[in-house]
Amino acid sequence: MTEAGTPSTTLDTAVNRGPSVETPVPQKGGAKFSELLLEVIPSSLLLIDQHMRIILANRNFLEKARRSHRETIGQRLSDVFPPVILSEMKLEARIRQVFQGNELVRGERMTYRAPGVPLRTYYYSIMPVSRRGGNVESVILLMDDVTEQIRLSEDVRRVERHLASVVESASDFIISTDPKGRIITWNRAMEKATGYTREEVKSHSFFEYFTPQYQVEVTKGFMNPESSKNLAQTEWNLKTKHDQELQVSWVCSTMKNQTGHVEGVVAVGRDLTERRKLEAQVAQSQKLAALGIMAGGIAHEIRNPLSVASSAAQFLMEEDLTPEFLRECAQRIDAGIQRASQIIENLLRFARSPMSNKDMSTVDLAMVVKDALDLVRNEAKLRKTEILERIPTAPLFISGIANMLQQLLMNLILNAFNAMPDGGTLHVVLDREGDFALVKVGDTGRGIPLDDLNKLFVPFYTTNPVGKGTGLGLSLCYSIVKQHFGAIEVESHEGKGTTFTLKFPLS
Repeated sequence: MTEAGTPSTTLDTAVNRGPSVETPVPQKGGAKFSELLLEVIPSSLLLIDQHMRIILANRNFLEKARRSHRETIGQRLSDVFPPVILSEMKLEARIRQVFQGNELVRGERMTYRAPGVPLRTYYYSIMPVSRRGGNVESVILLMDDVTEQIRLSEDVRRVERHLASVVESASDFIISTDPKGRIITWNRAMEKATGYTREEVKSHSFFEYFTPQYQVEVTKGFMNPESSKNLAQTEWNLKTKHDQELQVSWVCSTMKNQTGHVEGVVAVGRDLTERRKLEAQVAQSQKLAALGIMAGGIAHEIRNPLSVASSAAQFLMEEDLTPEFLRECAQRIDAGIQRASQIIENLLRFARSPMSNKDMSTVDLAMVVKDALDLVRNEAKLRKTEILERIPTAPLFISGIANMLQQLLMNLILNAFNAMPDGGTLHVVLDREGDFALVKVGDTGRGIPLDDLNKLFVPFYTTNPVGKGTGLGLSLCYSIVKQHFGAIEVESHEGKGTTFTLKFPLS
């Protein structure tokens, strides 16, 4: 409702009645102090008598209402406030109620627009003024301008709604927990992927929704999030409502309040299912490419023991052979067959399709390195490359998948060959450092420019000409290392060579 030339108002009715308040009337000796106090308080104040006349108005009210002292003092309430406010707020009735009951009325909100002034929102209270034990002589109408606070709260709510919309619309998994790992929020992507609704998981521990092999690690990370290194970036497999397993990469960060205390953890996850499928396809194609490169060398490698066995077999067909020579021929045939069989077994292991993490077992890393080197020895001869190796005789056991580790080493070795087109030296070292196994693969090739070092493991990034590489080899190496809970580092100097260092935890 709006009348021409008069303010407009709306009212939220929520009356809270407090206990009777007795306010002593200021004595004459303190009149100047009382007037000064009324002038400086930030609220608008009116003193109203029983005839609904205004007997006092402070400066704040006069400025907000754009009225003069003469236009206000002595005027009836209906002459100062527009009829729409009086009718909707029932202001006069509430004031009479205070006169009769000697009770405080507070908690009302009104929206008021004075002529030429933007819309303002006030909270007001009506307080009785009486001498001790006497009747109410007047009432105070106290109004506080809360326009800016309401506008700020609306802005905050708008931002909160926007952030909530972003979280719900995200294709990544986004959850938040309290400091103990109990779930607070669970976005729509998590609902869709796991089958659990936010109502089902709320207040449950986050670790409950991971496969058993990761639950201990997740629990440790979320029980002490501020000092945990496990929350930075890791891979934990989710368990769905239908007992399926999702490979998920997680990035977690702590939420802190103004004092710096941790209030919870935000975890952002990305489903790696499709990425793993792509990596498996790339790995298989790269294996075929590697086999093609090594085909000539492998054929020569197999032909050598077969030719020895064939020669020994021809001797056996002759007559008048001594028992010692017969035994030597048989031993040569057996050794040749065993050598060819070992080469074929290595090839089959190398060409086998990648497996999932659940197929991990205890693997002797020393044997994996030896098998990888056996596959490339003849290729090294063709490329005029010398292999210098240092492998301990004692086994070094890690938890992993042998053919994936062999794929990792083959990629690094073939990259080293490509970096030495005119020949050179390949250094392969396996060593132990504390609770970790270290594998170093180095070459004496052209090296890697400094600008390219930080991009080596980025998918599809390659410095090779078109048709000479996909840019996925080192990205795949990085993925295999991470799946084995390891780390990969690279050191290179242009014109001097490159060394890759692999670090795996010993089982």
